[in-house]
Amino acid sequence: MANTSTAPPKEQLMAAIAPEVANIDQAMQRDLQTATADCDPLLVEILEYGLFNGGKRLRPLLAILAARLSGHMVEKIVDLAIAFEYLHGATLFHDDVIDRADMRRGKSSVNKKFGEIAAILGGDFLHSRSMFLIGTLGGNAALKIFCHATNGMVDGEFLQLRNAENYSLSEKDYFLAVRGKTALLIAATCEIGALAGGATPQQQKALADYGLGLGTAFQIIDDLLDYQGDASLTGKAVGNDFQEGKMTLPLILALGKADSEDRQRLLFLLANEEARQGGFAEAYAIIDKYEGFALSRNRAEAIVTDAVSGLDSFAEQGNTETIAILRALAEYVLVRKK
Repeated sequence: MANTSTAPPKEQLMAAIAPEVANIDQAMQRDLQTATADCDPLLVEILEYGLFNGGKRLRPLLAILAARLSGHMVEKIVDLAIAFEYLHGATLFHDDVIDRADMRRGKSSVNKKFGEIAAILGGDFLHSRSMFLIGTLGGNAALKIFCHATNGMVDGEFLQLRNAENYSLSEKDYFLAVRGKTALLIAATCEIGALAGGATPQQQKALADYGLGLGTAFQIIDDLLDYQGDASLTGKAVGNDFQEGKMTLPLILALGKADSEDRQRLLFLLANEEARQGGFAEAYAIIDKYEGFALSRNRAEAIVTDAVSGLDSFAEQGNTETIAILRALAEYVLVRKK
């Protein structure tokens, strides 16, 4: 990555953001105490279990940092920022139902512990609350950006559904799905934070582009962790994506480079459920042979380099500490283990 020499190392980064993360958790606890005062106790239990389970709080943190970088830190930005964690939580609740996932962050998923109906309803509540906070605290302009991102998330899921068994999936289609499912929400957190902080339209775009790049790289690293991660750290079994027949970037890139024999073997493993279940090690070896993992990581690094380059325009305003944290977060996305 270019221009990251001023970024604090991981330990310094964690120390730098720890007070903000603590403030975010406290704001969520306060808000939920009010929002659920008249709600069923089961909903309260589900939200506590699903939201306070080791999340990184990346999305609300980005909104706060974007507002600060814009030079006009608003007093109530944390109350606005938690909306992004709520929406992220809602998507996780619903995704685990869709994927029938039993585990999330090393613990039973919400749907596994409380049932699918309860998980869906808990996600619906979080989605509703997130829109309420954006609309009341951010105004119509923020709500428009937010709804564009949520619409994109749904469209990204439909695109992934349509491409579920498309084993000739192109990079373009892959990145379209990633943009909708993951990157648009992170871009929206940065753009709305900038809007709340009084940024110019050009500054809003620079921060939205930063978020878009960060979100895209985040998903690529997720793809890599599914093949190369440590299940004790990720909280998910290695190889799930392949065993479900998902076309992620390492596989797409390897198929594009493979010779006829290896390509046909990979396609055979993908197309046959029984073969997929026992064929992960073989598929891994073929992907590695054609540098699918290395090329994916290179792609993520290039995307992040482009994303952080837009932060240079803020340097003259003297926001060196905030810029350093944003650069360090970008580095963290590339080296994270979970």
